[in-house]
Amino acid sequence: MTVTIVRDDRFMDHDPGLHHPESPARLASIHEMLDRGEHDVVTLEPRAASFDELSVVHHTEYLERLERARGRVTVFDPDTKGSEASVDTALLAAGATIDLCTKVAADETPPGIALVRPPGHHAVAERAMGFCLVNNVAVAARTLIDRGLAERVAIYDWDVHHGNGTQDIFYDAADVFYASTHQFPFYPGSGSARETGKGAGEEMTLNIPLPAGAGDSTLLAANQEIIMRRVEDFSPDVILISAGFDALASDPLAQLEVTVDGFYELAARWRELAERLTHGRIAAVLEGGYDTGGLARCVDALLKAWDT
Repeated sequence: MTVTIVRDDRFMDHDPGLHHPESPARLASIHEMLDRGEHDVVTLEPRAASFDELSVVHHTEYLERLERARGRVTVFDPDTKGSEASVDTALLAAGATIDLCTKVAADETPPGIALVRPPGHHAVAERAMGFCLVNNVAVAARTLIDRGLAERVAIYDWDVHHGNGTQDIFYDAADVFYASTHQFPFYPGSGSARETGKGAGEEMTLNIPLPAGAGDSTLLAANQEIIMRRVEDFSPDVILISAGFDALASDPLAQLEVTVDGFYELAARWRELAERLTHGRIAAVLEGGYDTGGLARCVDALLKAWDT
């Protein structure tokens, strides 16, 4: 099977500073792997999202701040810093994610992954947070529904850090199911099993906190026995994956023990689930992963799982 990717050297223009873990080297390692030509891929050309497109989940006041930060070095919070190119790179990442997800949902391209940065899942409606400026997966999910390409979207976030921004944006929504596995307690401090949604969104959020040291068997069991059953009950039209790879055992920022083979199996199971539930409509967007060599191996594993 062919896999769709979005890649572009411009995603390396975002530079949060010397020694920052969310560095351009992350994508450089992935591009080096892709350049070996071992995968059958369709490559989409990214385009920048407009501020109007971001407004489906982000507040006007925050978007105005992003506009003012264009072309400037900006410190959004102690962890989240931007260079002159960072806002434009974030707009490119959001546009790439929207286009990949809408094309997959419309059966115009095979399932795939948007290899973008900066990541997005910590960005809340009103501010940047945790290396993230724009919540790419949230913008894409709401866009699918607003454009009539889906009535229900399921998001699974396998990043080692809880996707507090995505959860917060959809916490009272009935048409988006959000599930996360993550190290806990850990940054950003959210993601307890008690957080299940509110109002119309009650039971539309599913958090499975994992202790430090958890590895492949724990992660895969949580998926097979809990998350996938809940997704089946939700019956989504499209599945989106926040694909962070910092649960890898060698990642310097976390203490889970997932292997590359574990990520291969995880990706393969979600592709199989999508084939059963959504006619194969599944798309991923890159989130974290800070062992650059390990990150490339994990993306390689996802591509192998989805193109075989």
